[in-house]
Amino acid sequence: MTSQRTLNRLFTLHSWAGIVTGLLMFIVCFSGAVVVFKNEIDLWANPSLAQLPRSDKPASLDVVLTALQARYPGGTVETIALPDAINPSYFAFVRERGAPANTRTKVAVRSDTGAVVGPVDSQLGQYLRSLHVFLFFGPRWIVGFLGVAMLVLIATGIVIHRKILAELFTQRWGRSFRVVMSDLHKSAGIWGLGFHILIAATGAWMGLAPLFEQGTKYLTTSTATTSTEAAAAKPARKATGDAAAPVSMQSLDALYATAQQAVPGLEARYVSLRRWGTSTAEAGFTGNLSDHLASTARVDIHGATGVPKKVHDPRTAGFWSLVNGLMEPLHFGDFGGLALKWLYFFLGMTPAFLSISGTLIWLDARQQRRREAETEAAQGTSTSGIAAAG
Repeated sequence: MTSQRTLNRLFTLHSWAGIVTGLLMFIVCFSGAVVVFKNEIDLWANPSLAQLPRSDKPASLDVVLTALQARYPGGTVETIALPDAINPSYFAFVRERGAPANTRTKVAVRSDTGAVVGPVDSQLGQYLRSLHVFLFFGPRWIVGFLGVAMLVLIATGIVIHRKILAELFTQRWGRSFRVVMSDLHKSAGIWGLGFHILIAATGAWMGLAPLFEQGTKYLTTSTATTSTEAAAAKPARKATGDAAAPVSMQSLDALYATAQQAVPGLEARYVSLRRWGTSTAEAGFTGNLSDHLASTARVDIHGATGVPKKVHDPRTAGFWSLVNGLMEPLHFGDFGGLALKWLYFFLGMTPAFLSISGTLIWLDARQQRRREAETEAAQGTSTSGIAAAG
């Protein structure tokens, strides 16, 4: 049985954790609820793209790449996004000649003919995703720590509100504002408890796992090994610079077929091109697995020789790799169609409501304590005056 002193401490922790993270928690949760419709939002913001025809047999990657290179001579095609169940078109990210290294143009390409449509007018869905994942400009671990804070709020809330079953159906509408909001706060938290744990845990994992992975590599790599790698990297960079002369590339479609042989069931969502046209060119195929929920399958292939350089199949890469591959689908709910997205949307709005309601409850409690303190002070002054008069 939890003592009253412990409950008071947990309540204080719960309150201050909510207040300190409240604004960021609202932004992340609200944007996360909306961003499950990222692709639909992008189509809505670009009506002309939604009207493009969908092809049962999309144009080949080679046709798309050739069209892009003809449309943007001297530009660099960095990524090609393949058509999917929502987007009927190819999309490509092109760094045009003379543009800064971090500036890319998103270009739409017809899936039936491979003809370039032109730059995409709005990337509203991508902006919302950047807001949710990175808060636009911050590192992802900030959102990861918010996931941890959400887990703390859930754990302390469960201990504080021990009568969970009773509070599921408790809503006293005729009481004060604070009581009404408190009842709504508790019932919303309890009804969405399982979903909140899922979202907080997966968000914390995706935000913090890379940080811990980098820290582990840093701690486990000796100084001698680092020095050896640094020394070996110098001639490698020189070789890369010497290999700038144009080199004949393998067919992108043939490379995709090689990737699917390396990882059976690979359904590429993105094709990334690095140093394309040189002897060190690479093509990376990243996507889902047709018979599995994991979404981190990837194959990197040498562009000139067609030989796979790196193969990552989460089904065979170990337990933690498989867990990591499941995090994004579980967090964004993009594996169950439109019905699951709407479920994620409505349930995803509840943490945003909890951050608002918790803040309002805390502010109302502060005002009530201030009024009580003023009343006690006034009563004390009145009593002192009567005593003095007597």
